Amino acid sequence: DGKPGAGDWVKVIANKGALLGWGHFSPGTSIAIRMLSFAEDRPDNQWWMEKIKEAVSVREMLGLIESETNNTCRLVHAEGDGLPGLIADYYAGVLVLQCHTPGMHNVLKLLCSAFSKALGDQLVAIYDKSSKVLAKHGETVSVDGVIWGKIPDSHFATEHGSKFKIDWEKGQKTGFFIDQRENRQLLGHYSKEKKVLNVFSYTGGFSVYAMKAGAKEVHSLDSSVRALGVCEENITLNNLNIDDHKSLQEDAIAFLKSDLSEYDIIVLDPPAFAKRASARHSAVQGYKRINFRAIESMKPGSLLFTFSCSQAVDEKLFTNTIIAASIQANRTVRILHRLSQPADHPVSAFHPEGAYLKGL
Repeated sequence: DGKPGAGDWVKVIANKGALLGWGHFSPGTSIAIRMLSFAEDRPDNQWWMEKIKEAVSVREMLGLIESETNNTCRLVHAEGDGLPGLIADYYAGVLVLQCHTPGMHNVLKLLCSAFSKALGDQLVAIYDKSSKVLAKHGETVSVDGVIWGKIPDSHFATEHGSKFKIDWEKGQKTGFFIDQRENRQLLGHYSKEKKVLNVFSYTGGFSVYAMKAGAKEVHSLDSSVRALGVCEENITLNNLNIDDHKSLQEDAIAFLKSDLSEYDIIVLDPPAFAKRASARHSAVQGYKRINFRAIESMKPGSLLFTFSCSQAVDEKLFTNTIIAASIQANRTVRILHRLSQPADHPVSAFHPEGAYLKGL
């Protein structure tokens, strides 16, 4: 009833009058209402405090917030933490927020209060990076910047003992892809004395792990000069020999047409090819194309780490796509590991779409 605006609370009622719950209204989008509570009463300030505290407690239990080897994690994973529309990534005391709905952006001050209470002295600053994701809502205007505390002059985050500069101001997403943490560590397990090609390398997460594990040479390929510059900073930050690394500013699709037989390991971690179901078919063709080119050219005994972060492409479809690429390339392929997102990217049992990252 009435004319709710973008971000307003709305009560959701069944056709016979039963209350179903409360949510944030997002007019003009594919998901009209993001459900936040299925209780009788509308969530109050205390509800927000408890939800944030609960999310932080899970990461503390996982040992990800402040340990000797790790101070980087996702603190809130939208539906996975019962807070649809909110992403919060923690980088050594600096929290980077992305509000994907006007409703979440409307409660920024309340979120800052809840995070500061849950994290205490561990939190030094909160940076809001919501402008691009909110732009699609039209009415909601957001300017990226620090909204709480002060960011230290010299700042880097630690993941499994490796140091990374986080480019939250101009980088992709919140500045780093935390969801590949365990998969990067697995790559390190295989990288000693190997020549590694990291395609769609961004700021070099996989590259740093490979070099730290003793890879004889690592090539990082990305179309962004800025990303490759941060990649080289991260290599230096970890006291690794920059001479064992080569940055390739190239178009990945074009580069994959070349002979790749010099590499022992190739990593394919492309951006999402399908952000909605309508793009699924073209995305599958894209995944098949890049994997076919790699599999066709790789030498016998080499390893391919291949990923999809497209929510619309599920694990079964992705696996079948890689099998189809292998058949087309006429190569014998074995699957050694099935890879996914880590525990700080939890999936609600009632929202299976939250399992977006899959890899082989």
